[in-house]
Amino acid sequence: MVVFSACQKKETVASDVTEVVFWHAMGGPLGDALEIMVNDFNDTHSKIFIKAINMGNYTALSQKLMASMQSGNQPHLAQAFEAWTANMIDGDVLVPIEDFIEEDPDFGVEDLQDFYPVFLNSNTINGKLWTFPFNKSVMVMYYNKDALFQNGYDPNKPPVTWDEFREYCKTLTQDKDGDGIIDQYGATLKISAWKFENLLLQAGGEIMSADNKPLFNSEAGVLALDFLTNIILVDKTGYLSAGYEGQNDFLAGKVAMYEDSSVSLAYMQRTGIDFNLGVAAIPVRDTKRNLISGTNVAVFKSEDKEIEKAAWEFIKWFTDTEQTAKWSEMTYYMPVRKSAFQEEVLKKRLEENPEIASVYNQLNYATYEPQISEWFETRKYLEEHVIEKVVRGVLKPQKALDNAAAKITEMIEKNKE
Repeated sequence: MVVFSACQKKETVASDVTEVVFWHAMGGPLGDALEIMVNDFNDTHSKIFIKAINMGNYTALSQKLMASMQSGNQPHLAQAFEAWTANMIDGDVLVPIEDFIEEDPDFGVEDLQDFYPVFLNSNTINGKLWTFPFNKSVMVMYYNKDALFQNGYDPNKPPVTWDEFREYCKTLTQDKDGDGIIDQYGATLKISAWKFENLLLQAGGEIMSADNKPLFNSEAGVLALDFLTNIILVDKTGYLSAGYEGQNDFLAGKVAMYEDSSVSLAYMQRTGIDFNLGVAAIPVRDTKRNLISGTNVAVFKSEDKEIEKAAWEFIKWFTDTEQTAKWSEMTYYMPVRKSAFQEEVLKKRLEENPEIASVYNQLNYATYEPQISEWFETRKYLEEHVIEKVVRGVLKPQKALDNAAAKITEMIEKNKE
């Protein structure tokens, strides 16, 4: 059963106040941060009230949104991945963000130029800016500085290349008490499409062509999978983990290095960290290209145009320099504007933790997932039928990738009918 909850302080809305229903999937410390942001907006905008309703998780949110499109009972505002947006555009239920920008005298070219290009490009479909960035993250390498120091490494110089990462893993994988059982592994790796996508890009590959032909079953794709199998099957310096298992093992000192979303740090800080934690950009190979993750925010058509305008006011406020810096400081999501780094909250973070600059710098090399609905299903296929089967030695990399390429090609062709 999915429990829907609203993050708001007020329970009644005056008749002269425009209420905007906002569906989201933020939980835990991220949900707490969103509640603070929404309440701040409501407290400072007397004529608008954002009614934020938590759908529990992204799967429930997706299902609820798809059902609402069929019934014509959409929210006014919602989080949405790029792969969802195409269906919403086809369903004619969205108001393009660029329509609001064109009519807003307080939001101009200088504002748009302040956004990282990847965030505008990922929200632009067929030349039109449909949605706007909301909670965006990058992949991060977390590492145990104490473990590095105890093994002769500079704790402030983590591995920066694939080869260095592999060597560090070999050194950091240890049977500390001589009982024949490994007490500390170099790394643990998630069965993650996002991880594969990052490795693919770093090896010089591409996910899809401009005309939606699969390109991931290339030499770069094989190199990406070989990197994973070398760690797990060849060197045996890492292991697969699911869900929060890897994060928990990292916090428990069972692994020295762990890659996950930038927002994982918010969860780890809440749990507690008993060692000197290092945070850095993910190791690279041929390029520094990487893939952003997270959702955008979409405005749905309403019979009341004032509701649409109020929804835009919230988006504009949420993504202004001050608020995006605050959101990033609280959650470790990426700020969407370059000017956010002039805000004291982020300047202080970088002064106290200069190594985190490499994490933020990944935005300058970032790209995004394919903007087609078929990719949402393909990601799951990659995890279950490519990554897991290859890493467990069931399929060879090229065969597994070719199967996935055939799968998405079949889906795209079928949807054309």
